[in-house]
Amino acid sequence: MKTLKGIKINLRPLEPEDLQFLYDTENDESNWKVSGTQVPFSKHILKNYIANAHQDIYEAKQARFVIEHKELKIPVGMIDLFDFDAFHKRAGIGILVLEKFQNIGIASEALQMIISYGFHYLNLHQLYANITTDNRNSLSLFKKFKFKNIGVKKDWIYYDHQFYDEATFQLIHSISGNHE
Repeated sequence: MKTLKGIKINLRPLEPEDLQFLYDTENDESNWKVSGTQVPFSKHILKNYIANAHQDIYEAKQARFVIEHKELKIPVGMIDLFDFDAFHKRAGIGILVLEKFQNIGIASEALQMIISYGFHYLNLHQLYANITTDNRNSLSLFKKFKFKNIGVKKDWIYYDHQFYDEATFQLIHSISGNHE
């Protein structure tokens, strides 16, 4: 599928050999603010998650893709479609790129690929993302792809003894193929 093969990266499903990468990423406390994680995951739980990751998005209502660096052949992040609703033709997007691979175009390429996949293969009408208002990189990334800020939830995320506002961004795919 060309949609999931890019210039610098490929998007691919989770594989059993991703266990350590998933374990390290999910248990990195610096990611917990955006993931909503409150306790670490065991390797056993993550191994079972990977074993069931083959479920179709229509069944699981979510899909997680590993962002794999084409040249290095290593995972450098993940991008998810979640809260998938086939009837209302919408899904949320979550993206995480390892810090040492940020600011080199990987997140942009992954987001472009998942937008194309969502609109063209899943026939979605809209995609959305929830982003804390202090996450300048993510705000900039989603604005670059014409996502519109449709509102801010005040004091929505509580993390490390502090409240954070969360903005909701939305991209609507029109019948003509343009994004609003």
